[in-house]
Amino acid sequence: MTSGSSEKSAAKDSTGSPATGLGGGSGMQLIVPLQGVVQGSGGIVLGSLIPCALFYVLQLYLKRNRSPSPPPSPSDDGSWETHAISRSPSRNVLSPRGSSGHAAVSSRASSIAKSGGSPYFVGSRKCSEDPYHPIDNPDGVIQLGLAENHLSLDLIGDWLAKHMKDSVLNEQRGLGGLSISRLAAYQPFDGLMELKMGVAGFMGQAVGGSVSFDPSQIVLTAGATPAIEILSFCLADPGNAFLVPSPYYPGYDRNMRWRAGIELIPVPCRSMDNFVLNIALLERSYNQAKKRGVKVRAILFSNPSNPVGNLLSRETLHDLIDFATEKNIHVIADEVFAASTYGNEEFVSIAEVMNTHEFDMSRIHIIYGLSKDLSIPGFRIGLIYSFNEHLLAAASKLSRFSSVSVPTQHLVISMLTDTKFITEYIKMNRERLRVMYELLVNGLQQLGIECAKSSGGFYCWADMSKFMKSYSEKGEFELWKDMLNLAKIHATPGLACHCIEPGWFRLCFTTLTQKDIPVVIERIKRVTYRH
Repeated sequence: MTSGSSEKSAAKDSTGSPATGLGGGSGMQLIVPLQGVVQGSGGIVLGSLIPCALFYVLQLYLKRNRSPSPPPSPSDDGSWETHAISRSPSRNVLSPRGSSGHAAVSSRASSIAKSGGSPYFVGSRKCSEDPYHPIDNPDGVIQLGLAENHLSLDLIGDWLAKHMKDSVLNEQRGLGGLSISRLAAYQPFDGLMELKMGVAGFMGQAVGGSVSFDPSQIVLTAGATPAIEILSFCLADPGNAFLVPSPYYPGYDRNMRWRAGIELIPVPCRSMDNFVLNIALLERSYNQAKKRGVKVRAILFSNPSNPVGNLLSRETLHDLIDFATEKNIHVIADEVFAASTYGNEEFVSIAEVMNTHEFDMSRIHIIYGLSKDLSIPGFRIGLIYSFNEHLLAAASKLSRFSSVSVPTQHLVISMLTDTKFITEYIKMNRERLRVMYELLVNGLQQLGIECAKSSGGFYCWADMSKFMKSYSEKGEFELWKDMLNLAKIHATPGLACHCIEPGWFRLCFTTLTQKDIPVVIERIKRVTYRH
């Protein structure tokens, strides 16, 4: 069709009559009655001018808001022609010039993107931007907020220097070997059985041989964080809740709320009991949640405690399982610091309690990983240990989204099967933890700062309440800011751990050397004297 015939066709409507758009006959149909009304009420001049003015205003409005014609484009034969495809007015709305320039994301993603205001995460950012180094950056921020063990990295480094090549690339090495065909092919997403066996053996050594772990009850994940998230997804629906003794690890809020949508209900423990949980506190929090209409699905706790460092007794673990059985809920034991104990107190795994009493084992689950006890967080190896077959089946499928790389698995298989090395590592690491803990605690005592009794973990739980300007959450927050900005020390305040008593701080000592301890004490002194 030529452009001339197109124009002729457009001049008629579907009945063959002349078109009457707002620029033609229908516009005059609007004007004539209006003109008559005006004439009858005040004169022919106004009756003519006002309708005409309205008519031209309407024409101008339509002209400005009419979609522009698309630019000409070349046809198949190289000539140019116009297309009758109109552009949507929404183009102006989506244009970066008319908005922020970002397409909308989901409300879930938006909420997560805006999160991170907790002192725990703010301090971490400060450390990454200005990290302390005794020579290269002596005025940088000292990292006391990250539970990462640098004390025994030399042991891991020495082993890797001697064995890494043979562990990964030697095709003749049986279980530990890795040929290119095994490297390139898919492997089970929930982990190789050889690694499950190695981790089960390591867990047995971590608890002092008091219990053996069944590798068939393990689902491997890329770190303990996805293990906790998968477990949350499998045990509860969005809006359900877990009871968590507080103070607790700040990362729990992120791990269970962001995607699984689980509510965490702090069960406040007090310093007079060294922040140890008791059943009366659980009962009270459970009943309060029930009155609010919140369905409690599990109890979650860390043992050794993070951030306090205390251990749960065999009797307390027994009572916890009895409570969960009575309420028909689950028990989740986070035991990622099981081999990182250094006191005289005995560590008791909930797995040992499970084996010595007639309990419903399908409601008891253990979170574990090698990031803490083996000082390899970058390897990303965590796990769920459970006897609940339905949970294991679901978790095995969900592990597809957080599987451990095959080369990493084979490397760690070789390391864990070196029983002599593992035995020496656990022994030496515990001794180094003990020495550093005592150095930091003794240094804090010189400033009048007392710490809760601790037997495990990478941190001490220090009472700095006497240096607050007011005994309140605001007073603790101000002290934290001075620690970060004046002393340039990143410590985790109790408010980030949901501690009910203001003034407590978690200070991680495993990112330090012994020479760093005096520097830390001197910097803290600046703040305590100021307050």
